Amino acid sequence: MATSAEVDNSKNDGLVFFGKGVRPFNFEELITSQADFLGKGTFGSCYKADLEGKGVVVAVIRLKAAGHVPEVEFKERVGRLGELVHENLLSLKAYCCHIDERLLLCDYMPMGSLSALLHGRKGADKTRLSWKVRSRIAYGVARGIEYLHSQGPNVCHGNIRSSNVLLTRSYSARISGFGIAQLVSPGSKSNLIPGYHAPEVTNTEKVSLEADVYSFGVLLLEMLTGEASLGAISNKKGFDLPKWVRLLFQEKPIFDVFDKELPRNKKTEEEMVQMLQLAICCTFEYPNNRPSMAAVSNRIKEVCGVEA
Repeated sequence: MATSAEVDNSKNDGLVFFGKGVRPFNFEELITSQADFLGKGTFGSCYKADLEGKGVVVAVIRLKAAGHVPEVEFKERVGRLGELVHENLLSLKAYCCHIDERLLLCDYMPMGSLSALLHGRKGADKTRLSWKVRSRIAYGVARGIEYLHSQGPNVCHGNIRSSNVLLTRSYSARISGFGIAQLVSPGSKSNLIPGYHAPEVTNTEKVSLEADVYSFGVLLLEMLTGEASLGAISNKKGFDLPKWVRLLFQEKPIFDVFDKELPRNKKTEEEMVQMLQLAICCTFEYPNNRPSMAAVSNRIKEVCGVEA
């Protein structure tokens, strides 16, 4: 059966673009472009590639060679990922399977991650996210996860965290990191991110729709409190946010939970309280007690009046 990944690759260099049309560049142009290292993850490294003369800037994920699955299987799996297209997902633009290289290409997000903006620079240089912006980001993430869940009972993200929420220049959310675990061998399992994974998840193969909801609840608490969750920042201590928030309720007024950088007025405080209640529901201990992502996104839209 034909997929959206099938294009006319007259130059069979292993670089395949999703969607039909003119190839904006080829493999040789890609590997000779100006590349800047962005970071390293469980499955490989990420680079910013600037193709001079083409006016194209892309993010390139270079998968670890040790985790390569057979080429036929890789192409089948990445083809299915390429069909997942939503305005709040960082969808794949192309992939490359060239000799011993496995590359994934997607749009470069110049604003970086939500984690960096929330917990990065301090003082005058810090980017301060208003409640309006945060609620819009939360709604975008919820809609992106809802879309993934709508594709079937076994389609989930499995690694939702603030560093996997990338932002456009207008602060629209793009969720990254979904499906990459499917492109590597079983021996290259990802690590559970402390603080984000649901209590019932003991390994990365047991992720579920309900576990995604829990992780989103932690992300929402992160935006409400301004505090870093465990695993949000490399080599830095964070909080078990669901536990921390519940303990704080026993000692201090509810408004002491919220990020001090958020300006207060009656409207925003009412919205933040209702979003806090939603985040707590998402992080209930028992999976069956958590709402669906469709219910979550509808609730955010209802309370905050946000649009995608």
